[in-house]
Amino acid sequence: MTKQPTSRAGKTSGRGTRDLKVRVKTAKGRKMSSKLWLERQLNDPYVARAKREGFRGRAAYKIIELDDKYRFLVPGARVVDLGCAPGGWCQVAVARVNALGEKSGKKVGRVLGLDLQEVDPIAGAEIHVLDFLSEGADDKVKEWLGGPADVVMSDMAASSSGHKGTDHIRIVALVEAAAQLAFDVLEPGGTFVAKVLAGGAEVEMQAMLKRNFTKVANVKPPASRSDSSEKFVVATGFRGRDVLGAPDAE
Repeated sequence: MTKQPTSRAGKTSGRGTRDLKVRVKTAKGRKMSSKLWLERQLNDPYVARAKREGFRGRAAYKIIELDDKYRFLVPGARVVDLGCAPGGWCQVAVARVNALGEKSGKKVGRVLGLDLQEVDPIAGAEIHVLDFLSEGADDKVKEWLGGPADVVMSDMAASSSGHKGTDHIRIVALVEAAAQLAFDVLEPGGTFVAKVLAGGAEVEMQAMLKRNFTKVANVKPPASRSDSSEKFVVATGFRGRDVLGAPDAE
């Protein structure tokens, strides 16, 4: 299991102990929102840990914690990471599915990352610039993987509009689109993982997933910030293309 990081603490003169936090001065021309974001980054133990352990971002720990619980990134698995930039989820997948073949006696998996922008290479992962919504994307994915996928995962979020309701609707639409690709490329028994924002508009999306997977869980991993409305849907046991559009599962 992943160990939970702890904040650095120190003594204060006669006042017991408290967390030592980095404060950022408001420089000329810097917005308060930028100052607060920078302070949060500098004081975030997951950010510091990601730097120490060589991950490209704190989001890597979200997929680590989800996989520690649900065990879908197994040696030999074929994985598709949608919207993979900057690459932290791919890094985790490469290690866990044994994409580099470093675990002797274990099956060797494959990791395919897709994004609209160029992503710096990751050893053990095959990364392509591709809009997964484009026609024929599913065929390209299966061609690059050498067969159907065992896992389709997404940490994508639509560009923020500044309006929570609008952002919620946008990300639900994005998850629904990602799920449609998953239906086209997943092996029966496969897993779909995606980020959503709490808000209520995801009822139909959840029903769609329950029709097509044997189990659907909604999880907020410890690495998700406490003040964030994000959660992750983990759908396991894909029923296969032949049940698409069937009535809701009990």
